[in-house]
Amino acid sequence: MKFSVVITTYNRLSLLRRAIDSAVNQTIPCEVIVADDCSADDTQAYVESLGNKVVYHRNEVNQGHAATVNAGIQKASGDWIKFLDDDDYLAANCIEEMAKAIALCPHAVICSCIAAQVDKHEVELSRTPQIGTGLAFYVPQADIHYGMLLELLPFGTPVQVACSRDAFCKTGGWDSQLDANCDDIDSWLRIAQFGDAVFLNQCLAYRTIWAGAYNQKFSLSRRLDTNILIKEKIYNLIDGKHHSYVPDIEVIKNYLKLHWTLVALKQRDFRSLMSMSDKSLFSLYAWWLFLNVIFSRHIQIYNAHICKVVLIEI
Repeated sequence: MKFSVVITTYNRLSLLRRAIDSAVNQTIPCEVIVADDCSADDTQAYVESLGNKVVYHRNEVNQGHAATVNAGIQKASGDWIKFLDDDDYLAANCIEEMAKAIALCPHAVICSCIAAQVDKHEVELSRTPQIGTGLAFYVPQADIHYGMLLELLPFGTPVQVACSRDAFCKTGGWDSQLDANCDDIDSWLRIAQFGDAVFLNQCLAYRTIWAGAYNQKFSLSRRLDTNILIKEKIYNLIDGKHHSYVPDIEVIKNYLKLHWTLVALKQRDFRSLMSMSDKSLFSLYAWWLFLNVIFSRHIQIYNAHICKVVLIEI
């Protein structure tokens, strides 16, 4: 099993150096590809100075994050792709641990792990929740989309995720219309149509939380609209075994409106608060879903009677 780490970058050489180092210095060999969205800084000179340690691709013009991911993966020769943005970085044993878990699950097409959120000084702020109590879990394909709908199976951001290159290619790649606004989640839900999932309850990735992150440029109301679009896509992919008890899509929409309204309140973004506030604030089912997600994250274990997702420890 060969891994290719695809690092996307644009005008952030100071951060890119760290991302490249974390990929090049993995405990097992892997291919490292830097996909550059036509940076105007010294990115090209630096990456080319690394010689054959890194495969370099540069867009002729700026095309955006999604297109740059696709271009990088076209250069990859690995069986599995490990995604990495330039402002994030990997634990030294990330690829090794993922490879071990994937080897035990021959039908897996997507793999995720716990990530630590760190500030610009690499001080840990928080961690994404674990799933269950074991070191790793396998989830059959028929249960994935239901779990994603109710946010019980959080694949997470690119730094957490690896996928089968074949499955990625079958999806047609990342959607540029969603560029940097749920383009990753949209990709995960489409990849998951082609096989099973693996989750590692190990912190193998580090995501930087800072004002320069790409997703900070989107308004909360736009993020809500995209979130609804993604949930509608997931809803249509849910396996028939879950149809008798899956919540109605309008309930899901009310839950999302409630979530983003509370985010706006927390951030004191009163313009977004006024535009998003509606009857969803009075939906008991929306509040039930919201509290269930929060409770599940807090105790870091999922109740199989509630989520009806099969978690098989490996």
